[in-house]
Amino acid sequence: MIEPDLSDLSALVAVARARSFRAAATLRGVSASSLSEAIRRLEARLGMRMLNRTTRSVTPTEAGALLIGRLSPALGEIATALDTLNSLRDSPAGTLKLNVPTIAAQKILSPIVNRFLATYPGINLEISATDTFIDVLAAGFDAGIRYDESIERDMIAIPIGPRSQRFVAAGAPSYLAAHGKPEHPHDLVHHACIRHRFASGYVPPWEFERNGKLVKIAPNGPLIATTAELQLGAAIAGLGLIYTFEELLQDALERGALAPILVPWWQSFTGPRLYYPSRKHMPAPLRAFVDFIKSSEKNDQG
Repeated sequence: MIEPDLSDLSALVAVARARSFRAAATLRGVSASSLSEAIRRLEARLGMRMLNRTTRSVTPTEAGALLIGRLSPALGEIATALDTLNSLRDSPAGTLKLNVPTIAAQKILSPIVNRFLATYPGINLEISATDTFIDVLAAGFDAGIRYDESIERDMIAIPIGPRSQRFVAAGAPSYLAAHGKPEHPHDLVHHACIRHRFASGYVPPWEFERNGKLVKIAPNGPLIATTAELQLGAAIAGLGLIYTFEELLQDALERGALAPILVPWWQSFTGPRLYYPSRKHMPAPLRAFVDFIKSSEKNDQG
């Protein structure tokens, strides 16, 4: 039997973790066909099937699960061993992979990333922006950025970006002139509202809070979209009211394309956090990023 390549074994673990060739390819920055070819090559060399493939899912065979169970820690040890070479460098080097919400990628990370990469030119940063909650380690990421309610308890989490954010509600002047201005969240059931859908298919209700009182509304409207650009464009066009991150609406509010509504009811919440596993041997690029964020926090406070 010809010994399989390490890259093919790594491809097997990646596909099995993602349960999809396409998802694994996106995370690794390669084509799905290249991963498929790697698995076919591996199975041919081993003389047995490693993955069961259907149109809906990809799952390990009994042999595949056995091999993957032994490979995962071994590949982790190899990565750790290679990373120890960073101690011989003047500055950390390597690749840091982050999974972040789209709002963080669009409105929060840019200045942080620019300063970090200028400080550590030997580090390559790969950022995947998605609003789907995933197991970042199983998906091949070093760390993630999320909000408190979606961070696993066994993770270490530190603040990154704004310490507090809020959702703001707004409508185009043309819409408000034609349909009136809601005075209470309950009034929204009589208005057209533009809503967000997560990649999972979940459409969250709108939550408002005032003096400790929480009001949840499941409004209706002409548009449900997964992208903020479509939602914002529809709101500015006067198709309905919008309720989302203040950062996404700030420019439109400042130039008058949108007008604020229900201001006393806007809900504030804790800002995002960088989270990562507790490891005795943390990869050098991740350690550098964590130290950079902590140092930036101290400088901002000082």
